[in-house]
Amino acid sequence: MVYSFLVMILMNCQNKNTEESEAEVKVVEAQEMIFEEIDGIVGVEAEHFISQTDTAVRKWYLTTTSNTPDVQPDLDGNHAETASNGAYLEILPDTRVTHDDSLIWATNFINDPGEMAILTYKVHFNNSGKYFVWVRANCHGTEDNGIHVGIDGTWPETGQRIQFWGNKKEWSWESRQRTDSVHTGVQELIYLEVDKPGLHTIHFSMREDGFEMDKWVMRKEYVAPEGTGPDERLRVMEH
Repeated sequence: MVYSFLVMILMNCQNKNTEESEAEVKVVEAQEMIFEEIDGIVGVEAEHFISQTDTAVRKWYLTTTSNTPDVQPDLDGNHAETASNGAYLEILPDTRVTHDDSLIWATNFINDPGEMAILTYKVHFNNSGKYFVWVRANCHGTEDNGIHVGIDGTWPETGQRIQFWGNKKEWSWESRQRTDSVHTGVQELIYLEVDKPGLHTIHFSMREDGFEMDKWVMRKEYVAPEGTGPDERLRVMEH
């Protein structure tokens, strides 16, 4: 059986100007959507996950140029016009934006990975080894800037506490890990080990509500992606 993903070419529209950002957002739902790592790099739009679990308390909601989730509180508005593919995900509701807001464990904050609002993606890796993880996010509050990443149902220490520095209020790439001594995050500490070539699952889970994720990239070199990052590459599977 051949799974055809040619229609997925539509996902590579990257909204490079205002006119393109007004175009219809292409959001694809397919359980067999598999992305492919080539030459040590893979990029994936946040909204192209295959499943979301553990959503009883918080959930990732899709925002596009034509749709804003009706979930409150969410004080920072819609930023889809400048997002890759004109769409992004946000963990809502967002009840803790700054340090002055009450921290409620396992509600608006969870330091343990893999516990709340888990997204899963499928990636075929042609090369094993160490991959640094980069996330494109838009942080509007000092308590809306943390997330976790895992692989194949595991949550290694090197994927915990991805930290964005401050509240830049614009889309930017980051790959830093929050530590006990450096709360703004340390470079080159966020990575996943791919033990062998083949199909793997990549997961992201909530650390702080209000986190907005546009796209993520895994690459062997510790080099920040430029602009909206590399285009997605879909793998055609033959069975």
